[in-house]
Amino acid sequence: MRIMGTEPRRTPERTRDTLERLRTERDVWVSTAHPERGPHQVPLWFWWDGRAVWMCTGATSVTARNVSAEPRVRLALPDTFDVVLLQGEAECFPGERVPPDAAEGFAGKFGWDPRAEEGPFVYVRVVPRTVRAWRGEPELRGRVVMRDGTWVGHPRPGEGDPRTGGQVSNPA
Repeated sequence: MRIMGTEPRRTPERTRDTLERLRTERDVWVSTAHPERGPHQVPLWFWWDGRAVWMCTGATSVTARNVSAEPRVRLALPDTFDVVLLQGEAECFPGERVPPDAAEGFAGKFGWDPRAEEGPFVYVRVVPRTVRAWRGEPELRGRVVMRDGTWVGHPRPGEGDPRTGGQVSNPA
């Protein structure tokens, strides 16, 4: 990790670093809002499938209720010196409707399978439309690394592709 004040990373490096963090981080801050009750924020475990963030929460939780009322969400990885913010629309999947690869990926990462629990859980999928990444003030310019669901500056095949786990190939 570079210290603030050093030369800013170029977009390909920021994208590689962002994808690596999405593959390896455990926690994400999830911000939702209810049209009448306002904002809500909570940390959740997450699994990145190369295209979407998958989380799990109680079926009656504030997060699940808010997503049902207003699907637009923001996610933040928990590091103020290596910021990654994602925006997208969330969708809830009850355990019996979650795609098996998502449920198994989540369970494999955490050693916990919510489908085996007694209480009702939902999986929350967020497909990012916008991703911003920066390390300090020098990187504020050019911080958008995904726009309209497409990684910026990365038209090459395999970069951010779910078949490669979002792995960025052929780095610039």
